Amino acid sequence: MAHFWVRAEIKTGEARAPVTPATAQQLIDAGNLLSVELSGERAFSNGDYAAVGCEMVPSGGWVAAPANAVVLGIKELPDAPAILTHKHIFFGHAFKGQAGWRELLGRFQTGGGELLDLEYLTDDSGRRLAAFGYWAGFAGAALGLMAWARLKRGEATALKPLKPFDDQGAMVAAARDAMHGLEPPSVLVMGALGRCGRGATDLCEVLGVAPTKWDMAETASGGPFPQILDHEIFINCVLGSEDTPIFVPADAPNHAERTLTVISDVSCDPSGPNNPVPVYDRVTTFAGPVIDATGDGAPLYVTAIDHLPSLLPMEASEDYAAQLLPVLMQFDDDPDGVWARARAAFEGKLAEL
Repeated sequence: MAHFWVRAEIKTGEARAPVTPATAQQLIDAGNLLSVELSGERAFSNGDYAAVGCEMVPSGGWVAAPANAVVLGIKELPDAPAILTHKHIFFGHAFKGQAGWRELLGRFQTGGGELLDLEYLTDDSGRRLAAFGYWAGFAGAALGLMAWARLKRGEATALKPLKPFDDQGAMVAAARDAMHGLEPPSVLVMGALGRCGRGATDLCEVLGVAPTKWDMAETASGGPFPQILDHEIFINCVLGSEDTPIFVPADAPNHAERTLTVISDVSCDPSGPNNPVPVYDRVTTFAGPVIDATGDGAPLYVTAIDHLPSLLPMEASEDYAAQLLPVLMQFDDDPDGVWARARAAFEGKLAEL
């Protein structure tokens, strides 16, 4: 059986967990060992983990964890140590040429460790077995609508600094309050048939907004797509790949007659080589959730937070951990080849160094 070491997250505002107390209990009952780092940010209390039999260990203790421990997290590692000797499971954002990929993978190469990226835990058809997409889309749509409403009212800032919502009902209420008295905007959701797109569509429809829904059929001709500029809000739920067309051209902010005023780029990959929304060059944050892609003239606000589901950390973690649990259960024997495929993705990218 495996020894999973759940590390404390270092990213500001990151409150999600890949293992909840409930799924930790199931992993332990199956004979696995769980060490959980103490954290004051995680959506679940330290006591909840201790109560189901987890070994509670100091925050950051993974650096000195036993050699056979599998370090499990959500977002990025700290910059130190310079060499990584353990097996790590997290979203590395390093296999598609994103900024800093060489430096990160070089740390694994030097130390002999492995990055088994959560994004690459797939079935044999390439479909991800666990994803936060629904809640990312849900939250991204809420932020897009709230930013649009504040812009419509002439507020000085498109969005105030954010903090996690108590639950999805609180998020819906905040978006409804922001839109009170305004006619529903025109919204286009790209990737509407996927997990992320369904979340964005559900949020819109709860608030009485009927979005235009686009997916592969509508983009088969290749972009850019001027129809997007005819909507007030564009919600992108498609992560760019070599086959993904440009959705919004880089010169979109300069289109004098565009209707588009808000982009919520849920997929959020500004440093990737296949970014389909190349009008901005950096992610936004909870502290600064919006940037203006124009700088002057008619605003084109962009919100592109790379950990949107952490705005709903409880729902997002419970959903994700339930999807991830059966994959973790087969870590050692790997009957479906899930971990072998993840390892092959890592080794393939490592070879490029």
